[in-house]
Amino acid sequence: MDRPEVGEVEDLTTLPKLDEQVLLNELKARYDKDKIYTYVGDILVAVNPFKELGIYGKEFSNRYKLAKHSAHPPHIYAVADSAYQSMHGHAGRMLKSQCILISGESGAGKTESTKLIIKQLIELCKGKSQLEQQILQVNPLLEAFGNAQTLMNDNSSRFGKYIQLKFKGGAVMGAKISEYLLEKSRVVRQSSGEENFHIFYYMFAGLNPEQQIKYKLEYSQNYRYLSGGLSSLKTAYGRLKNHYDELINAMDMVGFTEEDQDDMLTILSSVLNMGNITFDINDSDAAYATDQAAVNKTAGLLGIAAEELADCFTCSESVARGEVIRRNYTKEQAHDARDATAKAIYGRLFGWIVNKINQLMAPHTSVLNDTLEIGILDIFGFEHFEHNSFEQACINLANEQLQYFFNKHIFTMEQEEYKKEGIDWKEIKFVDNQPLLDLFVARPIGLLALLDEESQFPKATDHTFCEKLNKNFSGNSNYIKSQRATSNNFTIAHYAGKVEYNASGWLEKNRDTLPGGVMQMLQRSSNRLIGLVFKAAFTRTGTLAFQLRTSKKKTTKKRAVKGGRDLSATKRKLTVGAQFKNSLIVLMERMTDATPHFIRCIKPNSTKEPKLFDDSYVIAQLLYTGMLETTKIRREGFAVRPLFADFVKNYRIIVCRPSLPETKESCLQIMRAAKLSGWCVGKTKIFMKLMHIEQLADRLEEMEKHVVHIQRGARGFLGRQKARRKRIIAQQEALQVQSLLGHIESMAISVMDKQNNMIKGDKLIPEDFFRKEQPQPAVHAPPPDYSFPPPPPAVVEETVEKENEGQEEEGSSSSDSEVLEDEFVPVTTSGPNKYGKQGTRHASVKWFQETQSKKLQQPSGGFFEWFHGIITRRESERLLVTKTIGCFLIRVSESRFGYSLSFRAENRCRHYMIDQTASGKYIIVGEPKVHKTLADMVEYLKKNPLSNWEGVLTVPCGQEEGQCDYTELVEAQRASGLYFELEENGVLKKNDTSSRGPPALPARNYSYGTALEASKAGRPLPKRPEEAYQSLIENQQKQRVQAESGQARSRLSTTRAKLPHN
Repeated sequence: MDRPEVGEVEDLTTLPKLDEQVLLNELKARYDKDKIYTYVGDILVAVNPFKELGIYGKEFSNRYKLAKHSAHPPHIYAVADSAYQSMHGHAGRMLKSQCILISGESGAGKTESTKLIIKQLIELCKGKSQLEQQILQVNPLLEAFGNAQTLMNDNSSRFGKYIQLKFKGGAVMGAKISEYLLEKSRVVRQSSGEENFHIFYYMFAGLNPEQQIKYKLEYSQNYRYLSGGLSSLKTAYGRLKNHYDELINAMDMVGFTEEDQDDMLTILSSVLNMGNITFDINDSDAAYATDQAAVNKTAGLLGIAAEELADCFTCSESVARGEVIRRNYTKEQAHDARDATAKAIYGRLFGWIVNKINQLMAPHTSVLNDTLEIGILDIFGFEHFEHNSFEQACINLANEQLQYFFNKHIFTMEQEEYKKEGIDWKEIKFVDNQPLLDLFVARPIGLLALLDEESQFPKATDHTFCEKLNKNFSGNSNYIKSQRATSNNFTIAHYAGKVEYNASGWLEKNRDTLPGGVMQMLQRSSNRLIGLVFKAAFTRTGTLAFQLRTSKKKTTKKRAVKGGRDLSATKRKLTVGAQFKNSLIVLMERMTDATPHFIRCIKPNSTKEPKLFDDSYVIAQLLYTGMLETTKIRREGFAVRPLFADFVKNYRIIVCRPSLPETKESCLQIMRAAKLSGWCVGKTKIFMKLMHIEQLADRLEEMEKHVVHIQRGARGFLGRQKARRKRIIAQQEALQVQSLLGHIESMAISVMDKQNNMIKGDKLIPEDFFRKEQPQPAVHAPPPDYSFPPPPPAVVEETVEKENEGQEEEGSSSSDSEVLEDEFVPVTTSGPNKYGKQGTRHASVKWFQETQSKKLQQPSGGFFEWFHGIITRRESERLLVTKTIGCFLIRVSESRFGYSLSFRAENRCRHYMIDQTASGKYIIVGEPKVHKTLADMVEYLKKNPLSNWEGVLTVPCGQEEGQCDYTELVEAQRASGLYFELEENGVLKKNDTSSRGPPALPARNYSYGTALEASKAGRPLPKRPEEAYQSLIENQQKQRVQAESGQARSRLSTTRAKLPHN
């Protein structure tokens, strides 16, 4: 067999010869042809193209839906499809949660890959609800607050995140995000050529002048915390403005209210203004604030007193023996206090955003136990800068942990199984990074443990910490100390290469403490959000817990008591290093419980240029990720290893024996029946390659076709038998109905005869009989009421927000429980229920009158021409059926509190639900764009098509001549005694009907006018057409005649009761 042309091999495990140069040549040739994806068995290698390729549209998405692994060229959508199929047990797979691990160095394309994975998963579950759009908008929201431009990446994630999508029955039910180690130091300081977080630049590009005045913002170059990135505001202003609009759209979509967004922008502005507070020292070497204007701005935005803020930055107070001792800060200490406060504010704001997202997207508690999940890990890539500090050490530790997880699943566990199961196997060597992990996390002598130990000593310095590292790790091959004794530098040999770290600032960053008094000051803030985030507690993994329900770890140890004092009250707050270590442990536990899928992202060059493939740069990444060894084990090994019982249960249909015993012999029987080769059988498992799963899936698909054919015949036979029985029953019922009708006819004749006899008896009653006084008849109890009882009152769910007033200082503990993480429940509100039972016409009318009526009025008065009342879908189609394509209307929904968009398409009418976001804006369900008003939505759709229709809206469909279908929606103002008339000149005139009835209404042929101010809460009302008014009068007359007729019959019945019976 001839070797395929270089660059045409889609799976590197099929190459006849394997070495680093062969792998490099294949990847380079494919990259030159814009084929950026390549398989290594079931592992995907993705090379960042640094440009748009046009391979992520609807056509490609549909191509990879529920497809075979080998049916199409390698693509990231195939990984999402594989995880989705595996989760649901397609093609004989086991039902189990999945996780997708995306790894690579900074700038390799991990964040974009994460967004593509989520996009395809939403497409696979065929979601068209609001939840799916919320999930899609989470990434842009988090990127704005958690990503920044670095030297290695224009959109670098400065935090890690693990996104868990919850599924049930193929549909997504909710989501949860876990965030790890936000780089808060970037808020106050950026390296040369780097920028602060994106959100600050979005603000200056997106806020209008009035908003900038509101949030006390000046020119961007005036802010010390924005020393980097100012050039982008000039060169990329339009792009940043678009990003700001997308951010606001994302916050509206996810569910952040207008108040939330206002508080967020206020806090961000306070952080910028806080950075402009400068200090100097007086004659006593005591620091003081030199820019009182910056202090006043910051304090005003934070909702605190300016004097108190300045004191917290320039001095500390303590109490000893009943006396208050005031210690003044130096100039450097004042700057540190300011920066620490700014970092804490931004960090807690980010934690609240993640927490709020989790609360809004939490699945309902009724489905939690039945859900499976797909987790997507997008974590910071390996970093090696000119200056590397504590943040880079934590980031690289996380990458070491992920490399260890990869090695464990691909090499260690797999090869151990071969030995255990007696499979003939030649061991493949790989680089094990366990010793380096021990260097970081081992106890009691690991780097993080030594850092925590040193952080507890008040007089410890970064240099003493470095000396302790040199002493304890002098014999460790992965640790290299500096040649200079006075230096705080040291080098660690990571799996991806040697990195030199500078220990300066490590102790302070690890402690992450706030200046004295800052916590209490901010907890008392008049700003709602500031007070909330500083009253929240930290979990063991470093996230903030706001919910009333928390998951806690109970301890059985008794409290240590010394001298009658409870030591738990003085328990120290966990350090940043300890929190990060705990978060990695939790992350590994979650991924271990799921079936992993791996995506290796490769960065082709360090200059971020398209069409440039740096051979030496790429081969270094292939070497340290062990790509050659991975390819070998995927070619020679068996990636699929199910137990005998699981294999028989999933594939016994191939041998047509539903009661096949779950044994080794049964597995052999199935594999022989499937005519497969190249597999092995162990002691408890059967070992197969990925191609065997696809071949077995083909056999299952073939068997399913036969089963469907058999079922079709059986169901046809059963259907015919059922139809025959129904025909017999129908004939019997027809005879019974004929007999009943005959009986009813005879009874009717008998009753008619009796009535004629009664009429003859009435004529014999003397005329003076009714003038005589008759005794009053006895009062009898009313007949029992057999009508249905009234429905029970609607249950109103309310979410009670509680604030932990007087919460203890950060780091304190008052129980034996330790908070692990928040447990999130869906957000429930009592708002819609106050209008009545949802789904009733009365409730929809009340909802519209109280919340929507003013929003639907034009500036000149009256409703828009396209607006209609509560009409049915069929009625809207009747109005549109004769109109041109694109003719549209918006109608009030009766089944829910919202609207429906209906318009005429090519061959039918289309209908879309319109809902309101938490911020009061409008969105078409299933569409990504949020609109401030319905009028804005209409104007947008006149220029832009919907996602599943290529046309645009054209002309509005108004009311039919002489009709008005939204009259009932404006009855509240008419009932209040106010109505409006149109004068001949088109001006609306208010009239008072408190002393007289409304006049007859003219024909509805007016134009819109300007509404006058009403003394009562009124507004202009549409005129009723003459025909509708006359119909109302006629109905009232008919009701009056019917009432008089009923009274006459009642008097006649009373008279008959008084007559003596013969």
